[in-house]
Amino acid sequence: MTQVPRHILIVAHTGRADSLEAAVTVAGQLIAAGAAPVLAPAERDDVLAASPDLAGHLEILGDTVQPAELELVIVLGGDGTILRAAELVRGCSAPLLGINLGHVGFLAESERDDLGAAVRRALHRDYVVEERMTLNVRVKVYDEVVYETWALNEATVEKASRERMIEVVIEVDGRPLSSFGCDGVVMSTPTGSTAYAFSAGGPIVWPTLDALMLVPLSAHALFARPLVVAPDSSLAVEVLARTGVSAVLCADGRRTFNLPSGARVIVRRSDVPVRLARLHTGLFTDRLVNKFNLPVTGWRGPGGRE
Repeated sequence: MTQVPRHILIVAHTGRADSLEAAVTVAGQLIAAGAAPVLAPAERDDVLAASPDLAGHLEILGDTVQPAELELVIVLGGDGTILRAAELVRGCSAPLLGINLGHVGFLAESERDDLGAAVRRALHRDYVVEERMTLNVRVKVYDEVVYETWALNEATVEKASRERMIEVVIEVDGRPLSSFGCDGVVMSTPTGSTAYAFSAGGPIVWPTLDALMLVPLSAHALFARPLVVAPDSSLAVEVLARTGVSAVLCADGRRTFNLPSGARVIVRRSDVPVRLARLHTGLFTDRLVNKFNLPVTGWRGPGGRE
């Protein structure tokens, strides 16, 4: 009986020496276990240049292996690399296992020191899969949809020029809520609440909670507070035509679209989540403490059952 090959995608920032070294190590570990490492074309060339002995063992994503054939994606890097990996396999069932080689790395599951152990557990399928909600993002000019994309963290509408603010109207569930001048507006998932939305003063929302957030950026208004709404709600930002200033839409800091005056950006929950492979089932509270090095010295804990 012919054994079906196990295709595991490696996504790494191969322009960095530590990420390239990690990709070579992981590829070798997968090959030794009988699995087939898969890389995007440019990254495959970089890995082969660093380790010619891997020639003949590496598959090419989109060529010899299609995204639907992947069992797992091992991501070597920070959250930016995980966002790129999510883009590569959008709509596929393969979960993403992040090994943090970056900085804060909220999406990554393990740190670089755990690389070998993480790969071994991945090969044994010793992980649980956690689904994170994503955003469907549409741009309309009058009644015509001129652009559509998605986001795991956030979609932002920002001014394209440093000199002037944009004027916007924000909407919730198709009804206008407020109008103001600002540098921009962030519309975020709970996953993105610790990213751009957090930097803009938005609330941290536990990823187990389904919700949508809207956070104004440097708004000139009395009522311009961050909003948290139900996951089935819709959020919209309309760039007022009277502004005379163009704006730009950015999804996850990766996909951009120039917005003319009068454009409306509508954000809803997407039907396609991102699947993350988790090796640990620790609490999000502990992740916050560890990632931000929060002071908890002196905590004695609950004296009994709460």
